[in-house]
Amino acid sequence: MNTSALFTPFELGQLKLANRTVMAPMTRGFSPNGIPTDDVAEYYRRRAEGGVGLIITEGTLINHPAATDNTSYPSFFGEEALAGWKKVVDAVHSVGGKIMPQIWHIGATRRPGTGPVPDAPTASPSGLVSKDKKVFEALTTEEVEGLVADYAQAAFDAKEIGFDGVEIHGAHGYLIDQFFWADTNVRTDRYGGSLKARSQFAIEIVKAVRERCGEGFPIVFRWSQWKQQDYTARLTNTPEELAEFLQPLSDAGVDIFHCSQRRFWEPEFEGSDMNLAGWTKKITGKPTISVGSVGLDQEFLSSFRGEGADVVNIDKLLEKMNSHEFDLIAIGRALLANADWVNKIKNGQLDTLKPFTPDNIAQLL
Repeated sequence: MNTSALFTPFELGQLKLANRTVMAPMTRGFSPNGIPTDDVAEYYRRRAEGGVGLIITEGTLINHPAATDNTSYPSFFGEEALAGWKKVVDAVHSVGGKIMPQIWHIGATRRPGTGPVPDAPTASPSGLVSKDKKVFEALTTEEVEGLVADYAQAAFDAKEIGFDGVEIHGAHGYLIDQFFWADTNVRTDRYGGSLKARSQFAIEIVKAVRERCGEGFPIVFRWSQWKQQDYTARLTNTPEELAEFLQPLSDAGVDIFHCSQRRFWEPEFEGSDMNLAGWTKKITGKPTISVGSVGLDQEFLSSFRGEGADVVNIDKLLEKMNSHEFDLIAIGRALLANADWVNKIKNGQLDTLKPFTPDNIAQLL
C-alpha cells in the first residue's frame, strides 16, 4: 500500500498536525463522578504515541444538570474534572500529540431520574423523543439561550487548559441534533421552523464559542444524517438542501466539519461516488473529517450486539484520500484494539493488527 496520502502534514491556522489521522470520539464511561482519572490520561497518551495526528476525546459534558444519564461519563466543568483533563492534555502533548475535547449534551435521550442530578428535568427542544411522542416539557427560549452560554464556557475552559481546539457534538440524535431534526423540533420561536431556523441553536453556539475563544481557536463541528432514534433519518436529501443546511454553520465560524457516517465508502447522493464528508467539503470549501468503519469489516452497530470485527485493508480509504475527497479520516474501534494502529499502517504492518473484540469496549487499555 502507498499510504503517503495519510501521512502528509495538515495545517489550518494554528492547528498543525503531523498526519491526516484522527482518533474518533468514543464515549468510554471510565470517569467516576465525572472526573477523568490517570488511566484516562494514559489511554489517550498511548494513542498519541501510537501515531494519531489528532485525538478527539469521548463526549464530555457541559455544565448543565441534565447533560447526561451516566455518572461515569466525564464532565467538562468544575475544578476536579478540569484538573483531570489538564493531565490528559499534558500527557498527550508530552509525546507530541494534539487533542480536542468533544463537548456534549445528550438532550432527550436522558432517562428521567438518572445522572448526577436525578431530579433535573430532561432537556429537549419540544419534549419529543421521536415523531409525535412527547415525554418531556420543551425548553423555554431563555433556557436555550443559557445552554448556548454553557457550550461557550466549556470551549473557553478547553482553551484555558491547553487543548488544541474543540469539537461541538451536533450529531447522532443528541441535543443539538434534536434541534436540527424536524421529528423532535416543532418549536415556534426562533429555534424552530425551517431547517435553517432549526439550526439556529447550533449557529448561536458556534458564534458564542468563537466570541469566547477568539479567531485563532479551531472549532470542529460534528454532524450526521442518521440518528440513534432512526438510523435511516436524513436532514437533507439533495446537495441543494445540504448547502442550505451547511452554509449558515460555516458562516458562523466552523473551521472543520466532522461528517459522521456508519460506512465511510458509501455515496451520499445518487450520481456521485462522494461520501458525506466529500459533499460537505465541496459545498463549504472547509476541511472535513470522514469516519465510518475504517479498517474493519463490520460497522459499529455490531459492537452493540456483542460482536467483534476483523481487520481489512484500507485501499478504499486511500483511493478517496488520494483524490482529496476529504482532508482527515477518523478511526474508532480499530484504535481501541490497536493503540499503535497508525504507526503499524505507516510501517506496512497490516498483518500484525489485532481484530476488534467486545473486550476492547469493556476495558480502558
